[in-house]
Amino acid sequence: MTQIIVDASLSNQLLALSQPAELCDNSGQVLGRFVPLINLAEWEPLSPDVSEEELDRRAKSKEKRYTTAEVLARLEKP
Repeated sequence: MTQIIVDASLSNQLLALSQPAELCDNSGQVLGRFVPLINLAEWEPLSPDVSEEELDRRAKSKEKRYTTAEVLARLEKP
């Protein structure tokens, strides 16, 4: 990947961004898009709201289950 060194002013503007931004020249023509890096340490992982009782019910269920291979084979049929 090509690296372009930016001056301190642009660097500060980019570091302050929390959402993607378009980079434009003086005429307003879009040169590219900048997507800031996200610090994932600030986020908590989400888990589904499924109770232990529901998980037990699903495990004991008599409903037919299909493997991934079975589903893919079914989807490939005309």
